[in-house]
Amino acid sequence: MKDRKSIISTTPGRRDFIKKSGMAIIGGSLTYPTISFGATNTYKDSPLKVGLVGCGGRGTGAAAQALEADPNAVLYAMGDVFEDRLEEAHSALIQVAGNKVKVEDKNKFIGFDAYLRVIESGVDVVLLTTPPAFRPDHLTAAVNAGKHVFCEKPVAVDAPGVHKVLAAAKIAKEKNLSLVSGFCFRYDYPNRAIYGRVLDGAIGDIRTVTTFRHGGEAWYKDRQPDWTDMAYNMRNWYYYNWLSGDFVVEQAVHSLDMMSWVMGDKMPISATGTGGRQVRVDKKYGNIFDHFAVEFEYENGAKGYHFTRQQSDTSHKNSVEVFGSEGSAIVHIGRRYEITGKNKWTYGGERNNMFQTEHDELFASIRSGNPINNGEWMATSTMLAIWARMVGYTGQTISWEQAFNSQEILGPKVDEYNWDLKWPTPPVAVPGKTKFV
Repeated sequence: MKDRKSIISTTPGRRDFIKKSGMAIIGGSLTYPTISFGATNTYKDSPLKVGLVGCGGRGTGAAAQALEADPNAVLYAMGDVFEDRLEEAHSALIQVAGNKVKVEDKNKFIGFDAYLRVIESGVDVVLLTTPPAFRPDHLTAAVNAGKHVFCEKPVAVDAPGVHKVLAAAKIAKEKNLSLVSGFCFRYDYPNRAIYGRVLDGAIGDIRTVTTFRHGGEAWYKDRQPDWTDMAYNMRNWYYYNWLSGDFVVEQAVHSLDMMSWVMGDKMPISATGTGGRQVRVDKKYGNIFDHFAVEFEYENGAKGYHFTRQQSDTSHKNSVEVFGSEGSAIVHIGRRYEITGKNKWTYGGERNNMFQTEHDELFASIRSGNPINNGEWMATSTMLAIWARMVGYTGQTISWEQAFNSQEILGPKVDEYNWDLKWPTPPVAVPGKTKFV
């Protein structure tokens, strides 16, 4: 059993470029030769070839931001399992990035092994923007091949996937590769300012953190006559927990990442709570919930509360509020960044595009030869959300050690994917009846 403290990094730290859902690149063998990557900077003046894996809206936006981040970066290869997604993304990127899009037809890869073909095409940087289920294997392949990586959040859907990501992050560190996470709020200037002050003691000892991520319903794609079951699942990956992790993992993980950040990336010791499905009762919503409420307890007695829902015609809220012995820190995303109490403070500095800043800092790190590695905290923040799902599904109090060492694997093995695969979607979980694995 791993010690909680041994895996935690204390390093602190887009929505859609076009409004499309990201699609997956999946399958294929993970056997890939490991190459050596020295500490010297070989990218100071040379062009940086970018490969995009996953050509949905998030991937298209990430590619545009990557090309904007560096004057000598070019998009060199693209991959997806759906040809229409790739071609739509290619056309959109030409409109915004012009001749920086240099993807020849031979470097457009369609299929279950497309991510490997992108990696071996000669790129320097890989953007991993598929649904979460595939990121552990894609990240492993990329770092084994010596590629710098932008890896969207969350980075896994189950605890074994988190372990894969931690192992890949270690390899990236050994090879001096940059690994930047899609946890964009850590790249937001107001957040950096206020959480930095809290971590420096501006509100005293932290006693309670509350996080809210309340919003409306997500997108849905109607089934088409020529779609197999797998194609339908993939087009609507958000609604299947074996592809998305459930919405607490896929979206609300941002809130849990900020909770972890302000707590110094120390993991709680236990979690309890609930969740359910009141509005998403139609079969088209797969097997995910529409609300969760979870309490995390830290070793020092501090509590973290996470509330999230996706229900139409309900009020929206996206906030993090931190209560300490000498004041409070109030963050209402995009609107309010304020410290009350002994050390009053309000953010009045620069506002930035946090999605762009992620890529600006990634490419600057590659050029300078001083790699960024977000691997440990992006994995453990993802694990917090997976843990929250476990608590909500089962209705049980679960310790960190139990959650982190869970052997539950939600989806197929990477080499089992094909268009005729009929993966059995588990029934909707019922707290008190669904068992912890």
